[in-house]
Amino acid sequence: MSTYRFAEGTCIAQATPPEAARVSLDSPATAVMTDLVSVRAACIGPQASLDAAEQRMRESGVRMLFVISDMPCVDGIVTLSDLQGSKPIRLIQAQGLTRAELTVKQVMQALGDIDAVDFEALGRATVGSVVAALQHYGHAYLLAVEAATRGAPPRIRGIFSAAQVERQLGAPLNSVEVAATFAEIATALRG
Repeated sequence: MSTYRFAEGTCIAQATPPEAARVSLDSPATAVMTDLVSVRAACIGPQASLDAAEQRMRESGVRMLFVISDMPCVDGIVTLSDLQGSKPIRLIQAQGLTRAELTVKQVMQALGDIDAVDFEALGRATVGSVVAALQHYGHAYLLAVEAATRGAPPRIRGIFSAAQVERQLGAPLNSVEVAATFAEIATALRG
């Protein structure tokens, strides 16, 4: 194999991933899921500063990081909204801290506060059921979890992001009519 060099001043662009395909409410749910088997999750430690978390998000091109203190166990997630929203302001006011003193652990969403769906059930679920779950729970993210297997603990297999679903649907989620009751949502996610 031969190599070559670029002439001085040559502009070479970096490759970018293709845009995700458009979907409808009837498309398979996995069409709007970021599959962590193919895409490496962006992570940060719980003691990192809020500025460090924002920097990691910019570098990774994401708006959510997994918070991990002891690999491979996930402590929770932190979103750009968590970093820039009212929680840091409340902590600063209540505890007399500066923003620089706050850590990711203080503003993150703990694992027990995050909604998740069984990855196995997604084989029968549609984008419409994902939209219904995101709307019902009022979160920007929903995790897909694979059950434990012999010798392996359960693992987060994928992420549903409201922003990603909106991009692929071509419409804001609040304008989409889907299942209205929890029973309908549960049925849709179970198939």
